[in-house]
Amino acid sequence: MQAIQYEFDNGVGVLTLNRPARKNAIDQVMATELQILLADLAQQRDLRALVITGAGGAFCAGGDISNMMSAAGNSETGRDRMRFNYLSWIETILRLEVPVIAAVRGPAFGAGFSLALTADMVLAEPGSRFCMSFVRLGLVPDCAAFYTLPRIVGIQRAKELCFSGRELGPEEAHHLGIVTEITAIDGALDRAKQIAQCFASASPSSLGLMKRALNVSLNTSLDAMIDIEAAAQGIARTSDWHAQAVARFLSKEPPMFQWPAKSQD
Repeated sequence: MQAIQYEFDNGVGVLTLNRPARKNAIDQVMATELQILLADLAQQRDLRALVITGAGGAFCAGGDISNMMSAAGNSETGRDRMRFNYLSWIETILRLEVPVIAAVRGPAFGAGFSLALTADMVLAEPGSRFCMSFVRLGLVPDCAAFYTLPRIVGIQRAKELCFSGRELGPEEAHHLGIVTEITAIDGALDRAKQIAQCFASASPSSLGLMKRALNVSLNTSLDAMIDIEAAAQGIARTSDWHAQAVARFLSKEPPMFQWPAKSQD
């Protein structure tokens, strides 16, 4: 692949946006490669967690503006281009039944900010910057930001961030719930891998069921969520992982899953 890299080790996948000279801006080549890779990852039974990061000193500067101009067309072709070249793989990330962790350093602007929002956890280094920069180009947020951002920060704050296009540092992003944890300088990727490796030892059915249920919870009635919960727990309680975990608990052995509550120095 030309614009991305992918590594897999012991259940953990690391997806790196790899256009450092362009601050990992998303062009057509990158979009196509992401679509192909993520469609494949959605079928991988051995994937337990996915880390998304950027090469060099940036996470992702957004869409490649020169690529936007060369691909300009009428409104119909523009809609199709967004729906099938971009939103298809963004939707795949949101639907992955494994934890997705974004390791952010430097700018996460425009579609790069939107990409970070698709993650279940966002780790950010000091000096990282987040910006819904679309308004600066007369565009609207894309890559599912209309879905993800209000769910994280609330509708009023989402409007303010989209209307203003102002930048957020990691501290404010953490305060708003966008960033899960602020890491040490040059530490986001290592911390993301540590957390991902922890998830690799967890029950894949449990995590997948939780993620599916939480993804629909804000749009679903109490009755429907209770039905989803009951069905999910029925599946989880019949898994081999659950049986092994109970056996270890009763024999006073260390649990198979342990959360790394604190960063390792």
